[in-house]
Amino acid sequence: MTNIPYAPANNFKIVVAYDGTGFFGWQRQTDKPTIQGELERILSMILNQDIKIHGSGRTDAGVHARAQVAHFHAKTRLTPDIIQKGVNSLMSAPIVIHNCRLADPDFHAQYHARSKEYRYYILNREIPTAIGRDYVWHVKPFLDIDAMNLCCESLVGEHDFKAFENTGSPRSSTVRTIFSARWTKKPYDRLEFCICATGFLKNMVRNIVGTLKDAGTGRISPEMFNTILYSGERPLAGATAPAKGLFLHNVNY
Repeated sequence: MTNIPYAPANNFKIVVAYDGTGFFGWQRQTDKPTIQGELERILSMILNQDIKIHGSGRTDAGVHARAQVAHFHAKTRLTPDIIQKGVNSLMSAPIVIHNCRLADPDFHAQYHARSKEYRYYILNREIPTAIGRDYVWHVKPFLDIDAMNLCCESLVGEHDFKAFENTGSPRSSTVRTIFSARWTKKPYDRLEFCICATGFLKNMVRNIVGTLKDAGTGRISPEMFNTILYSGERPLAGATAPAKGLFLHNVNY
């Protein structure tokens, strides 16, 4: 597949799923494997030009995605379906483009996103799992899902989430709006946490999950969780939950 020099420049929107195990996150790094780096490498090969992609946001090392959204500009006459098939056929890493289409010239995967949905999975039982252990956090003590959901009620709305932010992420504000946050029980002793917000701070979901786990074990009360939220003090919150249980589920535009 070769690029045609006089082809028009187009903006392509892609929806990508990936297994984050073994990757050092989304953002390209010069000396480590990343999702962005692998996609750019294959796309540059197919399109015979230097391709830079822009994602809706970064996912950390070990975090997975069912529907990460990204865009890239390319001067090519190749159709979106040919590009999608080309990437999926050449990609040996656990990365798949589920959808590729032409977007408006000014579409931006990050700046035009209205909300993002993440899901986190806990295996709540004594015995760990042999299969699928890279996709759940194994927590042995019984978790009180009702207590955890009482805490979730405090999260909904516009708040300063500084207490749940880890350092190292550039941002102009720590205020975010959460539209929904709730735990549900799933088959085979699994718990699913669904959270949808305008955006998230670095490690915000994983820090929330770690603190909600403390509420589920009775280590903190819903009232204490509320105090932590409004304190703005990260040391008061729980430990950061492992990356492997976290999935970027959807990006809404």
